[in-house]
Amino acid sequence: MTAAAHSPATTGKTFDLGPAAELVSKEEGHRQPLAPEFVSLEDFSPLEVAYDFGRVRREDIEAGPRSIWRYKHLLPVPSTVEQHPNTEPGCTRLVRADNLAKALGVKQIWIKDDTGNPTHSFKDRVVAVALAAAREFGFKVLACPSTGNLANAVAAAAARAGWDSVVLVPKTLERAKILMSAVYDGSLLAVDGNYDDVNRLATELAGEHEDWAFVNVNVRPYYSEGSKTLAFEVAEQLGWRKPEQIVVPIASGSQLTKVYKGFNEFAQLDLIEDSPVRIFGAQASGCSPVSSAFKGGHDVVQPVRPDTIARSLAIGAPADGPYVLDIVRKTGGAIEDVTDEEVVEGIRLLARTEGIFAETAGGVTVATAKKLLEAGKLDPDAETVLLITGDGLKTLDAVQDGIGPKATVAPSTEAVDEALGLR
Repeated sequence: MTAAAHSPATTGKTFDLGPAAELVSKEEGHRQPLAPEFVSLEDFSPLEVAYDFGRVRREDIEAGPRSIWRYKHLLPVPSTVEQHPNTEPGCTRLVRADNLAKALGVKQIWIKDDTGNPTHSFKDRVVAVALAAAREFGFKVLACPSTGNLANAVAAAAARAGWDSVVLVPKTLERAKILMSAVYDGSLLAVDGNYDDVNRLATELAGEHEDWAFVNVNVRPYYSEGSKTLAFEVAEQLGWRKPEQIVVPIASGSQLTKVYKGFNEFAQLDLIEDSPVRIFGAQASGCSPVSSAFKGGHDVVQPVRPDTIARSLAIGAPADGPYVLDIVRKTGGAIEDVTDEEVVEGIRLLARTEGIFAETAGGVTVATAKKLLEAGKLDPDAETVLLITGDGLKTLDAVQDGIGPKATVAPSTEAVDEALGLR
């Protein structure tokens, strides 16, 4: 089912979605007008946005706002997008991680630190784009199924825009993420099931409530384009060039595919040189269907039931899994997975070397990079970017049992010196 049959009336309407020209099916390239639809009725594959960009110059981007809207001429959003209340995500820092590079024995690593977004994850990017498109299509409620970060972003974006929100999460979600969604006072519902159960429910609800924009369901083609801004920013922050290799965490797989698309669009517009970039994927072993398919040489991703502390990546049936496999193989990358113990060590390694506290998804990325390096799959002499997509304050339970005070001491210099082994 597509959402079109139960969405705000769009037939015959012309929408201001910037350079977005039409929707195209990912499998056979069938084209259709812009609308809140997410599956092609021709080949039943996902739909994505096709563009007519025109001329885009570096100086125009550099003169834009310090948010993702500096790239609005490359996104499916209205020309007036920044004039509407929104969370203004993006332009997060790219950190040269020399201490981490030394610890891993590599030449150069950069951390794309998306913990600095308004709700402390990259999901603010995709939600901002989805909200802009949903407003243009005439929706009234912002909604989503979520493993946590998206719930936070949707609840905050709806509050900022003056919209109602409906957010569905698994009841086992980390407490911090539940609180971070509930504080915005939208409609937060905990569902008795895992994320795939929640996602199925959301798809059914999208078909029944014509004014609800489920950001990752009926407006998914527009929502997913927000991830391109990660690639845009990395390239701009590196001095208008691609890195040589990049490690991306995999949940649905959409982020990895759009990072690849973003680099390609910049190159097609002559904003950067079309140099090769090897793309690597990272998963937790307790939910690693794409990694398993890659290692097995398969093109089909078999669903699994998630069992991992990296709940933000715990999507057992990743919609974009096959496209991830294609991109990783095409670019000469690889996909690896790491245990929960390795995830925690990845979190702590990044924290102690670079002062960046990542959530479990970030631990997956760092630990996977380490594992890929040890296996000789990542080139230690190549410039590498790691995507850190969420803040560790969201997943404190993952590390709380292994860290704490070194000692409890009396309020005296002697006690401090003794505890530190200085006497």
